Amino acid sequence: RPLPYNPQQGIYPSLPQETPSYVTVTPQINTHYTVTPGTPHNTRQKKVVRNSRFCVLVQVLFTVCVFAVYYQCLLGMSCEKDGKCLSPSQWCDGVMDCSHGEDESACFRFYGSNFMLESYSADSHMWMPVCAENWDNIYGRAVCENLGYSSQDYVSYGQTSVGSSASKGYMKLKPGSNHGLYVQSQLTYSYMLNCFPLSSDCGKSSAAPSTRIVGGREAVLGAWPWQVSLQVLGSHICGGSIISPYWILSAAHCFENYGPNNTVLVLMSLSHGKAVRKIIRNEKFDRQTNNYDIALLKLKTPLTFTRTVKPVCLPNTGVNLSAGQRAWITGWGALRSSGPSPVILHQAQVTIYSRVTCNRPEVLNGDVTETMICAGKLQGGVDACQGDSGGPLVVKEADIWWLAGDTSWGYRCALKNKPGVYGNVTYFINWIYEQMQILKN
Repeated sequence: RPLPYNPQQGIYPSLPQETPSYVTVTPQINTHYTVTPGTPHNTRQKKVVRNSRFCVLVQVLFTVCVFAVYYQCLLGMSCEKDGKCLSPSQWCDGVMDCSHGEDESACFRFYGSNFMLESYSADSHMWMPVCAENWDNIYGRAVCENLGYSSQDYVSYGQTSVGSSASKGYMKLKPGSNHGLYVQSQLTYSYMLNCFPLSSDCGKSSAAPSTRIVGGREAVLGAWPWQVSLQVLGSHICGGSIISPYWILSAAHCFENYGPNNTVLVLMSLSHGKAVRKIIRNEKFDRQTNNYDIALLKLKTPLTFTRTVKPVCLPNTGVNLSAGQRAWITGWGALRSSGPSPVILHQAQVTIYSRVTCNRPEVLNGDVTETMICAGKLQGGVDACQGDSGGPLVVKEADIWWLAGDTSWGYRCALKNKPGVYGNVTYFINWIYEQMQILKN
């Protein structure tokens, strides 16, 4: 976690009703790990149905969620890669109009802590819940793939009641729909999916944190099963978070000096690790400001989830990760600035602050952008530190742990009025799913 505008000092990573029933999804890691060598590569809608009373909406068990951000242009929306301007009705209509297919690649997302599936309506230009009528596992797998997961990661779907969520209508499969077309092209106006093994859901830990990294305490095995150690030649360089069987989320600044010829390992336990196939750093990462400090690591082989190896949930729309929330940070970073590193995973409880508070002159003086979150204790004494970079900042809501941030930078460690700064995972949801879609095979 480097100091702002001075990447040479203090860098963290270098330490040797009938209420309608809708679809929902249930999401699916360990405090000790082991790793195997890898070869990273740096790189940077349909008619609205107003009467929702008689439709049962599908609830799917899934572990992560997705937002879609639609880029505006003069006449409608623009393709991100080639700049082509489309009418809003061309998004999620089942026809690939952008050269890279982004108009059809982010047409589903999950809402709230019960993972209700929503689809973007090309007709109403709104997100609508998906009706479970005529839904089956084939459609479920197709939606998982639309989000960037492998069809093999899919487990099942379920049903949920959503009440007022369908007050403006819902999406429903058209009569005579078939499995050979884009799912979004067959919705006329609402689901939830499970894209992970039923044996372990995302955001579930097998042990509660006992108390509150600097100012923290040792973690109990299984309390943070998504935390991993990223290592090169046996040396810990950064932390990371499991978000799916194939994917680890970390910080971009961790991998500035590691290219295709370096072996990066993901350590899950003292006897088990995984090799990294590819490292994807956000192409907008700025080493001077630490803006866009996020990276994804694709594993060569998938993880097997257990009691102590599970994914954390990516934040769904509607999940409260706002200022004032209590959050937890974990890692093997230094116990004080430039101090020794622990052998056992450490944990600490912090508070998320608003960007207004973070950017006050006496705090972080305007250095916290929309791609960042600041969290810690303004009175000092509790913070992430060198070696914690890339590790998780998590918040618990509805008995599920959500990944709010990845450890990024700070002024030394645990100083008064100098909370730590984390990559804002919610801001990067579109980017995360886009990378997963590109490399889903």
